[in-house]
Amino acid sequence: MLDIVVPVYNEGKNIRTQLLKVEECIKSAKRVLIVYDFEEDDTLPALKTVEPELSYPIIRIRNKYGRGALNAIKTGLEEAGSEAVLVMMADLSDSIEIVDRMHEMIVTGEADLVCGSRYMKGGKQHGGPVLKGLFSRMAGVTLHLFSGIPTHDVTNSFKMYRKKMLDSITIESNGGFEIGMEITVKAYLSGYTIKEIPSEWFDRSEGKSNFHMWKWMPHYLHWYFLCIFSPKVKNR
Repeated sequence: MLDIVVPVYNEGKNIRTQLLKVEECIKSAKRVLIVYDFEEDDTLPALKTVEPELSYPIIRIRNKYGRGALNAIKTGLEEAGSEAVLVMMADLSDSIEIVDRMHEMIVTGEADLVCGSRYMKGGKQHGGPVLKGLFSRMAGVTLHLFSGIPTHDVTNSFKMYRKKMLDSITIESNGGFEIGMEITVKAYLSGYTIKEIPSEWFDRSEGKSNFHMWKWMPHYLHWYFLCIFSPKVKNR
């Protein structure tokens, strides 16, 4: 079984298309955990219109740590109960056609963490702010080069985790989407098996992004330098 954690913030215009894509593209047995901040979120009524067309269950979870992407993801990861847990955005940005392969890598023991990678051979990024993309690419490629972490795209949120691995990690992030980078760095330093698979990322066509690059950059840099200067990396 696969649990798909989808943090939402007024994704009423996107969620129907996204969930129908999950129905079409992901053949693994699955549940989708919709994590929302407040009852007035326009995602919630949109769920009612699409649920009859889905063969998998939708589970609504109220963010229990306070508003924001970080708290929604953290809530979803904690509430997930399946062997494999995927974090996926509701804005149609992730190439979900690779999810079954990611899931296979988890359940067969090939990996404890599978990173969708825009910056390895075969991966692509389409659109988005230029500075954000440049920062993300530089962070991923240089961290791979300097530390040996086995992914070129450590900042991507589109990752699948083994639940037992997640439960062994204490999450400290207090900014935003850097939570995925924190988990990946800690998994690497703890000796877990990390793999990557080429993925594509598409800039959203509906709604407003909640990514705050300058606000969250210090949090990304914290995990970047912690990885580079860790004893495991310095002694390799």
